[in-house]
Amino acid sequence: MDLSQNELIFKNTRLEQELAQAKEQIDQLKAAYEKVQSELDRLEGIFSTLPKDVLPQDITIDNETGTRLLRFKMATVMYVDMRGYKSNNNEPRTQSGVDELDQIIIQFADIAAAHNLQIIKTIGDAFMCVGGIPEKNITNPVDVVLSAMEMVRYTKGLKAMVDDDNKFWELRIGIHTGPVVATVNGKKKFSYDIKGETVNIATRMAAAAERDKINVSVYTYELVREYFVTDYNGVTPVKYHGDLEMYYVRRLRPALSVNKKVGEYPNEIFKIKYALRQFTDLQEFLLDKLERELPKTLHYHNYKHTIDVVNQAELIGVGEGLDDSDILLLKTAALFHDSGLIIGFDNHEFYSTQFAREILPKWHYNDEQIDKICDIIMATKLPPNPHNLLEKVICDADLDYLGRSDFIPISNALYEELRDQGSDIDLNTWNKKQVAFLSTHQYFTNTAQRIREEAKEYQIERLKKLIVDD
Repeated sequence: MDLSQNELIFKNTRLEQELAQAKEQIDQLKAAYEKVQSELDRLEGIFSTLPKDVLPQDITIDNETGTRLLRFKMATVMYVDMRGYKSNNNEPRTQSGVDELDQIIIQFADIAAAHNLQIIKTIGDAFMCVGGIPEKNITNPVDVVLSAMEMVRYTKGLKAMVDDDNKFWELRIGIHTGPVVATVNGKKKFSYDIKGETVNIATRMAAAAERDKINVSVYTYELVREYFVTDYNGVTPVKYHGDLEMYYVRRLRPALSVNKKVGEYPNEIFKIKYALRQFTDLQEFLLDKLERELPKTLHYHNYKHTIDVVNQAELIGVGEGLDDSDILLLKTAALFHDSGLIIGFDNHEFYSTQFAREILPKWHYNDEQIDKICDIIMATKLPPNPHNLLEKVICDADLDYLGRSDFIPISNALYEELRDQGSDIDLNTWNKKQVAFLSTHQYFTNTAQRIREEAKEYQIERLKKLIVDD
């Protein structure tokens, strides 16, 4: 039935209204898209000015001011209250006294920088620095205490040259470890301001300290007590914490000091102990690199395998009675031993040593340590031919899975990896090759033989059951 003129007009009007509404919605969506895109561009611009080590999840952006706030779960703040002196007639200190203070602060800044600490701006006769930002690390409590000890030594040296002991700056040092929020300033050269209760508690520790003593909170104490000799210093009330215990740091522990009685300077044992703690940060750094840069076709030689070899190298090394210095070398070699796969599969052990030589100096490994680490890495090249105990340990750690209950799934992962590398071997043939390999393989260390050899025989039997006769 034909539509009347009025019905046509009505329908056209409705269509025009719907079209107008659709156009309005499109305009709204375009505006919303442009707003989102503008915000993304703004954030991208902000992130591009941040230190490369900072992850986006650590960043908070103030939408109104655009201020970049970085959150750190563990940082150590040192607050130094430098109480000044007055002249004999009780007048304010002279220009020479001001210059003296400036020279002390400059020296303190150099000491802090040498221990990888960030200087925080302060007002008046105070100095503040923080460890653990912008690069997160697990060693920052020790770094800050070492810096504090060096600052006290420096000022005591200056004081020894002054006739009147009272006519010199008094240091009251407070240290606390906890979370901080840091504000990033600058685009090319960064500086940081920090806030939060960790800062407030550090200042409370300084206020409760005696002259020229290093007063640390119980939180910092628990993280450094294995390195330093300390004295209990009672408690001080702190908001939200109640009575907070405090400790004076006196010196390095005798076993960790060059001069055992004085305890001022770290010895080689200290450096190894410190490096083993720092290894956690090195491991996080390299595993992140492996996860990002290793080919995705490496189903076996991936970062999970690296973690496994690091753990097993330490386990076998301890079983063999190795000391801390050798354990450090072993774990570091295990961490790097397959990193060369980033470059290529063939001769990847050599490429791994190149990565080690490039990266490890930045983590304070010396040339002798690096040479030994590279030798250990090269020992993992098949067929294994270790020449000393460290090389035997890493060879056993690298093939530890041969004698474990998860051997079959790991073997299958290696099979898939070889297939992705271009091998046309079928699974049945692969299993036969694995039986032949396990039958001739022998662990080198007594520890691996004791904990893995019997289980390896069991894996051979499991594999045989999977083989289909031709």
